[in-house]
Amino acid sequence: MKTKPTSVVVAMSGGLDSSMAAALLKSAGWEVQGLHFLLPAPASITDARIEEAERIALHLEISLQIIDLRNDFERLIIEPFVGAYFQGITPNPCVSCNALIKFETLLRYAKENGISFIATGHYARLETGDQGRDVKLLRGRDGRKDQSYFLHRLAQVCLLRSVFPLGEMSKEEAKEQALEMGLPVQSIPESQEICFIPGNDYRQFVETRMAPGVNKRGNIISSDGQKLGEHKGVYRYTIGQRQGLGIASSRPYYVKEIRPEANEVVVARKEALFSKRVEAAIFHWIGKMPPERVIEAQAQIRYRHRAAPGSLEVISPDEVRFIFAEPQWAITPGQALVCYDGERVLGGGWIKRNAEGAIKA
Repeated sequence: MKTKPTSVVVAMSGGLDSSMAAALLKSAGWEVQGLHFLLPAPASITDARIEEAERIALHLEISLQIIDLRNDFERLIIEPFVGAYFQGITPNPCVSCNALIKFETLLRYAKENGISFIATGHYARLETGDQGRDVKLLRGRDGRKDQSYFLHRLAQVCLLRSVFPLGEMSKEEAKEQALEMGLPVQSIPESQEICFIPGNDYRQFVETRMAPGVNKRGNIISSDGQKLGEHKGVYRYTIGQRQGLGIASSRPYYVKEIRPEANEVVVARKEALFSKRVEAAIFHWIGKMPPERVIEAQAQIRYRHRAAPGSLEVISPDEVRFIFAEPQWAITPGQALVCYDGERVLGGGWIKRNAEGAIKA
């Protein structure tokens, strides 16, 4: 935290990371205020989260405000999330939530209340330019916990006022410091992969929000059009899926393509899901777009994917093509393609489908 201590509002979920962010800032001399977001969840979970956030705020002797974002979250995150599966794409709600909900709310609250900075418990780093006019988004020091992938859609106006106190730490170091500081967070479990889906069963979640008549059974076919089975709705499948296909075969099949227009799921052998080429739309550049049309970079096609080298081609200001040096497996439409220059995030966009609904090979 090279920024000089001043006023800051911290997003506080009640979990370890956000609690440590607030604690580190407080101990460094910042004037800290907490902000807790009410998001869609069963009442028991909502109440538990509020209780934990209030406990941390009391321990740190800081004020805590609670903002109800459930309606906005339903409209901006959940509705598009559900709709995406019927379009044959696999959404990433965490990326959208950071840009449209969490940081947007933090920034607005800071402006309305005369607070200089905003902060979260993300494992990422920032580096301000010499003139202080722009900021670079960097990977967190802990490669296993780095969360820069989820922050690639944040605008400069937001990043210039952001602080990530955990960016230089590992998860283990954060846990150790929490114990040393006596923070009452030991009993708080890690967040679910998708926080608003109980048990992480997205299929059941989608089914509870389906419009009548939307879902239809259809065929599971091979790449050459041979019928191999039947599906119970295209929303139940994602690229690379092996389980639940119901196809008897000596070698496993994997979902290669989803064709919602034809109501078909295309499967193939594992080797057929490797590809070098991917295109992404609605691309957001963290800084200025590179002057060169093609640059060497690295890219991730999902959060748990290890960034792989290749060529980043600028098609238009908000559309890119990435050609990997080596084929990557199960490139999935709807996921984020995030591009890096070493530790620095160049930007990211949403992986496209071509006219036929498949990733271009």
